[in-house]
Amino acid sequence: MLDEDLDRIRAHRNNIHRYRRLLRTRLSELERQFIERRLAEEQSKLVALAATTFPVAFPIPKNQVAASVAEGGQ
Repeated sequence: MLDEDLDRIRAHRNNIHRYRRLLRTRLSELERQFIERRLAEEQSKLVALAATTFPVAFPIPKNQVAASVAEGGQ
């Protein structure tokens, strides 16, 4: 499962790089709008996939752990 998610992340990143490269070329306004829309879609998909693949964990600062232990809590 993780390998599949990493492959999808890599594919989204590659697409984002490709769209950014295309935006540096001469394009009609319609082409530019299409690529900008696809770029935004790829970026949002990448963010969502990364958030589910690598959930954020916030460590408890050491001084809060020491204070909790001193108070008899966990």
